[in-house]
Amino acid sequence: MTGRFPIEDVTPSVSCGRYPAKAVVGELVPVSAVSYREGHHALGVNVVWTGPDGEAQPFTRLMPGEPGLDQWHGVIKPDRVGRWTFTVEAFDDPYRTWRDAVTKKIGAGQGLEDLANDLAEGAEVLDLATKIVPHADEERVRDAAAALRDDNRSLFARVSPALELEELLWHNPVRQLVTTTRSYAVWVDRKRALFSSWYEFFPRSEGAEIGPDATPVRHGTFATAAERIPAVAAMGFDVLYLPPIHPIGKINRKGRNNTLVARPEDVGSPWAIGSDEGGHDAIHPQLGTIEDFRAFIRTANEHGLEIAMDLALQCAPDHPWVRDHPEWFTTRADGTIAYAENPPKKYQDIYPLNWDNDPKGLREEVLRVVLYWVGQGVKVFRVDNPHTKALNFWQWCIAKVKAVDPDVLFLAEAFTRPAMMNGLGRIGFTQSYTYFTWRTTAWEMREYIGQLKASIDWMRPNFWPNTPDILHESLQHGGPPMFKIRTVLASMLSPSWGMYAGLELFEHVARPGAEEYIDNEKFELKPRDWAGAERAGRSLAPYITRLNAIRRENPALHWLRNIEFHDIDNAELLCWSKRDPETGNTVLVICSFDSANVQWGNTTINMPALGLDWHERFEVVDQITGASYEWGQHNAVRIDPYVEPAHVFVVRPRR
Repeated sequence: MTGRFPIEDVTPSVSCGRYPAKAVVGELVPVSAVSYREGHHALGVNVVWTGPDGEAQPFTRLMPGEPGLDQWHGVIKPDRVGRWTFTVEAFDDPYRTWRDAVTKKIGAGQGLEDLANDLAEGAEVLDLATKIVPHADEERVRDAAAALRDDNRSLFARVSPALELEELLWHNPVRQLVTTTRSYAVWVDRKRALFSSWYEFFPRSEGAEIGPDATPVRHGTFATAAERIPAVAAMGFDVLYLPPIHPIGKINRKGRNNTLVARPEDVGSPWAIGSDEGGHDAIHPQLGTIEDFRAFIRTANEHGLEIAMDLALQCAPDHPWVRDHPEWFTTRADGTIAYAENPPKKYQDIYPLNWDNDPKGLREEVLRVVLYWVGQGVKVFRVDNPHTKALNFWQWCIAKVKAVDPDVLFLAEAFTRPAMMNGLGRIGFTQSYTYFTWRTTAWEMREYIGQLKASIDWMRPNFWPNTPDILHESLQHGGPPMFKIRTVLASMLSPSWGMYAGLELFEHVARPGAEEYIDNEKFELKPRDWAGAERAGRSLAPYITRLNAIRRENPALHWLRNIEFHDIDNAELLCWSKRDPETGNTVLVICSFDSANVQWGNTTINMPALGLDWHERFEVVDQITGASYEWGQHNAVRIDPYVEPAHVFVVRPRR
């Protein structure tokens, strides 16, 4: 800080400005600071924004917050992708000082003789203002200055024109003794970095055929998987995530259900990457060719879907890197290369990378691989276990990729310690998996969303009810209503959410003693009868389609900063709202966490959070059932999980 006045606690600021904060194009980004001064003279605070190309943005003045706290608040709305910077400035505001003093003196009964100096000083301030205000307003300011100097006018006639300049000189102030903070950065992504709906499937299972005992008869290809794309798009998803599509290791290949010894016909885990058929820059030959992959991407794009590619930085024992660069791995005392372990789990089919033996060579090779796939049209990467790789590598790699194409996004699959998850967000990851799956009570979820909201400047959440690795006991035992509950919570609480194929078919059988699916698709082909399930009414797809449509239709659901919780006197129910300040669109959701019993609750709505006064009545229209109700601050609600476990209301004020 250089200048006259203290400026403290500037936000957004990540780790005291060490890292850029995050925002997306069109987001209303809150800016705040604490600033104060001695005495009674007026202080003004503003923010100066600079766009990605170094161009200055319009002057944004901050508003004072709660009296006595010296907090200043405002918002900016970035309109382009890239690195933005801002500084906060505090300044002496002579016009407001003058205006406050004059209005108080007149209110105290002082007359022209008492205010002679004040009128002269006010005219001098307005002389300065004529050089600052827009050209169209110059004459008005000059006339007000002339009125202050006109001895033939009454006090009211001399002062009134100057007092009426309050709004003009708020936005175009005379600034003296300007104090400036250091520069802070905000990286602005395209909107999909914050608002997205993900769907995961294994291309090798789509169009596959299996025989007795899950023996593969036909392997799915990019061409057969493309036939599933229209249905995924019809459900309203915009990102289609594919597990690794590379050659799969043959040495130590795992069998069905993660057995140590594979049958000759077993397909192995896609995360055991690399064989004599190629490594991270190759396509599994049974899926097709690079031309087939490009065609798959084109088909997805034609249906409004982006392809998210898995970036799993690990190798099978027969990966070309193991042969050509043994220094990129850890050698044990007996001379063997260490395979991955997470006791009691062992992954004999996977060799972790060592980021310390040849960091320059390894990171340059990984960057080459990532940019190769960017060149094929991939703009989204789901990064497998980034917390087991060097963080300084990720910070370097993501920055390098963004320098080539700033639209590339990275989702961190890091179910790990909070500090690590937050650290990955700070160094550049666009989104992150979260602990959503394990927040199974209303109280836990409300607390957790509060934590995520507080960290939105650096870590954007992506909520997944299930993954190939995770089948929570709530889905194992909660029945179809619980599938609806978890889908509503994921899609309505978080701007980004995702699901793994099979959720819509209520797949719920776990491997005994484990929190994952039996006959896991990670180790075998798993073709599904999608159309048959829908014909039989055994599919959640129509419900998912409706939820994604609600998300698209309501801009309030596109953000996380705007979430507000409302009190409800039943611990099994959660009530929250989101309001879009620009359109006024407001969504109010009440969801049960109990999939087995009817629950009643009484709400106490924070009316200003809905944009309403405390006494007002309003209409709520359920976006799932179409039912409408008249509500106010206090309302009774009944939720039967076997009918609908949640209300998703759009709020319509009474006119």
